[in-house]
Amino acid sequence: MVQKAKKIVSLPAIADAEPEKSFWLCDGQTLKNLKELAQSLETMGKEAWGHHVTADKNDFANWVEDVFGQKQLGAALRKTKTARAAAARVKAKLETPKSKSKPKFWSFLM
Repeated sequence: MVQKAKKIVSLPAIADAEPEKSFWLCDGQTLKNLKELAQSLETMGKEAWGHHVTADKNDFANWVEDVFGQKQLGAALRKTKTARAAAARVKAKLETPKSKSKPKFWSFLM
């Protein structure tokens, strides 16, 4: 039987995940968006970081890729060694302005 690949829909970096796709931290806290992830990573202790990030897994990168469709950010998170470094990567993504598009021809009328 051939399985169809799931279509990944990218959410904007500022969007909230659906409640069932929230990130559950080992301390019981839940995160619903990248802003909350950055805030949590800034204050996260080594024990919590070590629970979610090991040599074999990175729960934060997986969540960012699977729920938000942010493949580049996920790859960047996999390279980080500390929670604070990961927080900086997420914050940088949130602060990156959206790509500038050329104004439409009739935009002067608006």
